Amino acid sequence: MTSAAGQVPGTAAPAGWPAPAPGAAPRIKMIMAQAGLETRMLVRNGEQLLLTLVIPVLLLITFSLDHSLVNEGSGRRVDVLVPGMIALAVLSTAFTSQAIATGFERRYGVLKRLGSTPLSRGGLIGAKTVSVIGVELVQTAILVGVGLALGWQPHGGPGAALWVALLVLTGTAAFSGLGLLLAGTLRAEATLALANLIYLVLLGIGGIIFPLTKFPAAARPVLTLLPSGALSDGLHKVLQYGSGLPVRDLAVLAVWAVVTTALAARLFRWE
Repeated sequence: MTSAAGQVPGTAAPAGWPAPAPGAAPRIKMIMAQAGLETRMLVRNGEQLLLTLVIPVLLLITFSLDHSLVNEGSGRRVDVLVPGMIALAVLSTAFTSQAIATGFERRYGVLKRLGSTPLSRGGLIGAKTVSVIGVELVQTAILVGVGLALGWQPHGGPGAALWVALLVLTGTAAFSGLGLLLAGTLRAEATLALANLIYLVLLGIGGIIFPLTKFPAAARPVLTLLPSGALSDGLHKVLQYGSGLPVRDLAVLAVWAVVTTALAARLFRWE
């Protein structure tokens, strides 16, 4: 009797054949495979693409060209808007879109099946975050291209690209952790409602459309403790004012990232 591969049980494999390696794949390989699947699912979802790609670009173009909608005060409007729209792209993709999509994946039993695989909660969170980062690279490239076409002139120094990357990556981890915390602990309908409510609140007071300099001086220190406030404030400092690494803003984002990711990994339920 032979096996499906033509090998007699109990005998050695022919020379040159790979030795059997039972067990789960390496953790990083599982995370990257799941990240690829998450990215393909996002690209195929028209509603998510509208939220993550189209809306930030439309707001950038509209607010840059129509001065009657939002008064940005001194300075060129597009120079103020581009950093805010990059922050909006991170908020839309890493938080709102991901929270809603994951909440309904959990409701329909998709995540229940994943829970029976070797992929851990932390692995799922890591995979979703990697997928989001890939989408954000495309978003940022599009926003930068549109901004330059509208006359945007970034004022960052030689390290600006690195500082922006650090802010965006840390902000992504913070928003992704928060979104997955909601999606993994609440019902899908509650996640949908709360994620949209938080999105609108942060859009208004998080320094994304209206710079934090527009708010009362007493409120600004509190607003910069929000993840959207820290991200937008840091991006404005680097790209609009040409400052160095905004350490305080980066630290605020790092705290949000560590706390929300740890809570999501601990409390996330597959069903």
